[in-house]
Parts: sequence; C-alpha cells; structure tokens
Amino acid sequence: CFVYLFVCLYFAETHGITFRIQINVKELLDTDVLLKLLFHLPVNYPSILPDISVNSDQLTRAQCMDVKDKLLEQAKKHLSEPMVHDLILWIQQHLKYVIKQSATVCDEKTTLSSGTSTEDGIWMLLLHLDHMRAKAKYVKTVEKWASDLRLTGRLMFMGKIILILLQGDRSNIKEYLILQKTSKVDVDSSGKKCKEKMMSVLCETQVQSRHKRFQTFEVKEYSTLDELQKEFETAGLTTLFSEFVPPLLK
Repeated sequence: CFVYLFVCLYFAETHGITFRIQINVKELLDTDVLLKLLFHLPVNYPSILPDISVNSDQLTRAQCMDVKDKLLEQAKKHLSEPMVHDLILWIQQHLKYVIKQSATVCDEKTTLSSGTSTEDGIWMLLLHLDHMRAKAKYVKTVEKWASDLRLTGRLMFMGKIILILLQGDRSNIKEYLILQKTSKVDVDSSGKKCKEKMMSVLCETQVQSRHKRFQTFEVKEYSTLDELQKEFETAGLTTLFSEFVPPLLK
C-alpha cells in the first residue's frame, strides 16, 4: 500500500545536519501523494527536537502545516533517541488520518484565528543578504515563501544593502530560515543555481507591544539611508535599525 522513495541530500554544518527525504505514499485519496520532508538535526540531536519542514504539491499549505505539527508531536515521544526513521514510518501509516482530521477542523481553526488573536507566538526576524545575482527570481521566491508561511514584513533594498524583515508565528519563522538556508535561490558567478551561503541573521526576537505589526509582505527600494530608517521608525523599530543597519555600511 505504501511505497516510498528516499532522495537524500546531506551536508554537514557547524549548526548540525540538514537533509531532505521524499516519500511517495500510494493509494491515498485516489492519488499518489509525494511528501517532501526536510529535517534539520541540531548539534545536540536527539536531545533536542529536529526542525521539520513539509511540502507537497498534492496538499494545501494548511495540510502541510498539520502534517508538520503531527510529526513534531510524535518527535516529542522519541526525545533523546534517534527518531527520523520512526517519524517517516509513522507518517506513512497515518497521513490519511492527518489529512482527514485537517479537513474536519479547518473551519473551526479559521473561526478561532479570526476571533481570538494573540501576540504570544508572534516573532520577528531580520536577515541581511550579501547580494542577489538572479534578483527577479530570488524576489519571487521570497515572496512565495512569505505568502505560504503567512509571514508579513519587508524585503528592503538600499544601495548594496539587502534586508529581509519578517513577522509571524515562530514555527513559521524557523521554517522560513530552513528554506532560506537549504534551497537553491540564486545563481553563482557561472550562472548555476546555488544555495544562499552569505546570509546573516541580524536579529530574531519576539514582537513587543511597541512594535507595529505589518499587515502585508512588500518589496521596497529606498534611495537614501534616511528613507530606510523612517521605515524602521514607523514600525517602532528604531533601536533595531540603530543597532544593526549602520554597521552594514562600514
């Protein structure tokens, strides 16, 4: 009933190991479902839970998020012991039920999210990119990720400075970081697709009451540093600007 194909990409980092696994689940909802799983195992794994990203062309974004949440729930049961293989076997056997449950509670989640909002899980991320060779494609990719993960904020260009400011659920922020680090988003000097190797995380923190919540994700270009500074000030992020942006000009 279940046939799966592993296509793994391993690469060692000082922050741990990240790899991809593709699982083809047969005879589910009258179609094949290809799950694309990305596991980031931190240095202290399995004492620390892995970061997990889930994508599938056959599932909606909400369904992918539900699959991810269920995998993390299962991962907690295997804390301090190797778990990736067990998680793969579990989702093969339970994907049908996760999807059905997701459809059942979809309307309820929508009502709750529109009726009761909380700032407790809202985080902010500021990234600095060194360059974009394939700018149009890169920008389109960032916009898609932000939309898929329900993140708001700005992609900001000022001279040679490129900043990405994101706000959203902390788990989605983490998933964005995984995508940014592991996907081929740009091209190298020879024109070949490549991963982002010159990104730096300037700040990752919880949104405070004094901070303005961005309602959308926008791509903006600024002619002067003053214009860029006003963008931060309008969002209540003057300190963030002063601490991290001017040093980039040196």
